[in-house]
Amino acid sequence: MRAHGPVGVGLVGAGNISDEYLRSLTSFPDLQVHIVGDLDTGRARAQADRHGVPRSGTAADVLAHDDVDIVVNLTVPAAHADVSSRALTAGKHVWSEKPLAVDRDSALSVLDRAAAAGLRVGVAPDTVLGPAVQSARRALARGDIGRPLSAQTVMQYAGPDAWHPSPEFLFARGAGPLFDMGPYYITTLLNLFGPAERVAAMGSTGRTVRTIRTGDRAGTSFDVAVPTHVSALVQFAGGGVSQSVFSFDSPLRRTGVVEITGTEGTMVLPDPNAFNGDVRITRGSLAGDDNADPVWHTIPSAQVEAGRGLGVLDMARALRTGRPHIATGDLGYHALDILVSIDESVTTGEYVRLGSSLGEIPYVDESVSPFEATL
Repeated sequence: MRAHGPVGVGLVGAGNISDEYLRSLTSFPDLQVHIVGDLDTGRARAQADRHGVPRSGTAADVLAHDDVDIVVNLTVPAAHADVSSRALTAGKHVWSEKPLAVDRDSALSVLDRAAAAGLRVGVAPDTVLGPAVQSARRALARGDIGRPLSAQTVMQYAGPDAWHPSPEFLFARGAGPLFDMGPYYITTLLNLFGPAERVAAMGSTGRTVRTIRTGDRAGTSFDVAVPTHVSALVQFAGGGVSQSVFSFDSPLRRTGVVEITGTEGTMVLPDPNAFNGDVRITRGSLAGDDNADPVWHTIPSAQVEAGRGLGVLDMARALRTGRPHIATGDLGYHALDILVSIDESVTTGEYVRLGSSLGEIPYVDESVSPFEATL
């Protein structure tokens, strides 16, 4: 890695989410995107051209590129561990889309390989680095709602077969509403409550066969391999508890619900699948009437808004300065451990105690803009 100037980045995976990443990564002065790779090299070329990236090719081309310091792994969940391991073997740091892997052993193998090579792993979602979650963390630390006691989150809608042109992977092992959308909610809760200790859950599969409803393959049916509705309880080491719904079975769309209740008030966060939005607090009505409408206070934020890729930028800056990055592999693994434990509880009907824990998560430095050249 060069001592000065932008940190080199290469992307593996040119699917739907790559547009959002490339828009951000090519706008950050501290990063330089050199190449986009994909199994479909034509798609990789199209994405590179669209975002002004000079080269494209296969995943192997990305891993072999001398100027790439960080590989951004945007492949499907089942391929995450393999592609990340190959990147680490090639001497590259890794930023992986969520989840880190689809099982604990594969995830631990990635982290062990990185540690042995002296390389770093970062894991999405990096929405927790955005103004919303960071403002909420600071508010909780100030005691704005007293001691946080509990949380409620809801993510329910009819499912991605309604809008995704190739949704099969979202209903395969390592996906479903729990593994696809759960990381946003669980990682947000970890930032607010700290590490978890045990979980309990129940689940169901509304339809064992789904039909694609959009695009060139509309009308194509496919099998569902995972629960499409999960209700989960999480107990945190600090004493807090949460209840969450993750569902692809609901005709009533209700997503982005994150409510934190404390001893002195309730905090409502915006959708954890987004970086920005108002964080609001209510301490009940001013008149003390339980039937009156609540009085809301919006928490101001000094942080500059950005998008997906913020975690890659944080890791690049951390590499140069020697500090820890924020969305670490350990955070990604603890989130995965929670998700896998929830899935196990759905199967067994029993509480599952987690085998992993987590240290303190650093805050984002609000004084430095993502769009400022610092390296």
